[in-house]
Amino acid sequence: MKTIISAALAILLGAGMAQAQEGGLTVELNKLEPGDGGACRAFFLFRNDLGRTLEAFEMSLAILDGQGIIDQLLTVDAAPLPLERTTLKLFEFSGIACDGISEILLHDIAACRPQNGEEMDCFAVLELHSKAAAPLVK
Repeated sequence: MKTIISAALAILLGAGMAQAQEGGLTVELNKLEPGDGGACRAFFLFRNDLGRTLEAFEMSLAILDGQGIIDQLLTVDAAPLPLERTTLKLFEFSGIACDGISEILLHDIAACRPQNGEEMDCFAVLELHSKAAAPLVK
């Protein structure tokens, strides 16, 4: 019985190490600043440590207002995301001032496909951060 438990533990630890070595994808909401016509500019940093370039990466975002009510739903295209690089992408949220945003919810990843590869589940390897006043959550 002790041998079976030891073998199972070794398999679980080995699987954890394999996941850790694969790397991940970090999305950071770096800052929000007022844009033209009452829009809010959102600066995102993407750090791709997946071991391959992403030729498709689209996020569906829900922008919540000061009362926590969904103000907008939008899909933003951040591709391409080169391997082992940090990429800056700028998106404008029209019709809402930056100080009117209480939270940005990443509710879906519409596309996540490595170069010359099949669609993959990026939620499993995704890490979110925010340096802005509004948190970025999933």
